[in-house]
Amino acid sequence: MKGAAAILIAFLVAIATVNFMAEPAIAVTCAAVNKALAPCLSYLTAGGAPSSGCCNGVRTLKAMAPTTTDRQTACKCAKDAASRNPNLREEAAALPSECGVQTNIPISRNTDCSSIS
Repeated sequence: MKGAAAILIAFLVAIATVNFMAEPAIAVTCAAVNKALAPCLSYLTAGGAPSSGCCNGVRTLKAMAPTTTDRQTACKCAKDAASRNPNLREEAAALPSECGVQTNIPISRNTDCSSIS
């Protein structure tokens, strides 16, 4: 009986260890999207070339949105932020390509975020 109890305890410890080591899913938040894109404000409103900090933010945005649901959420956040900024240039949607980042998260007031895949 002691052997069975020891095996059960070892099994439970192994399960607890695996659960502890598993990385929890991190939900995309508008605060995180806004923080990632904050260094891009001058590019989004005045033009010119995006800064390296801005492009790092675009890469961060891509990394935080690996799933369709994440990309749709990030899109809605970016769209809401764009709608609050009357000085946003129409060319803002080109930001990812200006940074050399391939992502399906446009920055525009007119994006249909439900169509993002």
